Amino acid sequence: GDRCHTFGSRPFSDPRLVVHARPGQAAMAAVLRPAMAAQRCMVGGACRRAFAAAAVKPQRFGIYRYDPDKMGKPFMQEYTIDLKTCGPMILDALIKIKDEVDPTLTFRRSCREGICGSCAMNINGKNGLACLLYIEPNAKAIEIQPLPHSYVVKDLVPDLTNFYNQYKSIEPWLKRKDVKKKGDKEYFQSREDRAKLDGLYECILCACCMTACPSYWWNPEYYLGPAVLMQAYRWI
Repeated sequence: GDRCHTFGSRPFSDPRLVVHARPGQAAMAAVLRPAMAAQRCMVGGACRRAFAAAAVKPQRFGIYRYDPDKMGKPFMQEYTIDLKTCGPMILDALIKIKDEVDPTLTFRRSCREGICGSCAMNINGKNGLACLLYIEPNAKAIEIQPLPHSYVVKDLVPDLTNFYNQYKSIEPWLKRKDVKKKGDKEYFQSREDRAKLDGLYECILCACCMTACPSYWWNPEYYLGPAVLMQAYRWI
């Protein structure tokens, strides 16, 4: 789930996520795994080297700061970091700033894979996920702010209470008129039924579209917004 960033990101492995394969598949995987790992290392290393080579000058970041405990007005604080010692994504820069420059900086992050939607924020005037947006070196400071037209909990953390309450209001789960008897088999889903979900299930509830929608800005109490309406359509 969402959580505020309080520590450096570390890779992990979970034995519960192991996929059990057939003997033939397992043997093939054992043969291909070292080659695939080497290829990933080569591609990843090449990308990091290319990014570091392009980043000749340190990059400035202008980040929105707000601390409710201090009761002060929000302000933009500038940080300068060496991109040669930083990953290529906006989230990498934020983690580097928090770990090495200013531990008081607060933001959400979780999966780093564009799946959880935790690191949604406004970057150079556009909503997006910090873990998927590359740092584009520029003479100007890269501006990072919380999602627009939302209450701010602290720094880059928006208050999404209204968004989640609206999502809850549509009761996003399957409802059946008849109840399956005990011992009955699972419900069959045809390929045609599965195809109907394409374009609907991909939403990760990051709220980027909601907070970029003018209609939602003016009527957040009454208008459910694009993400919630799409989710409602999915469950019809």
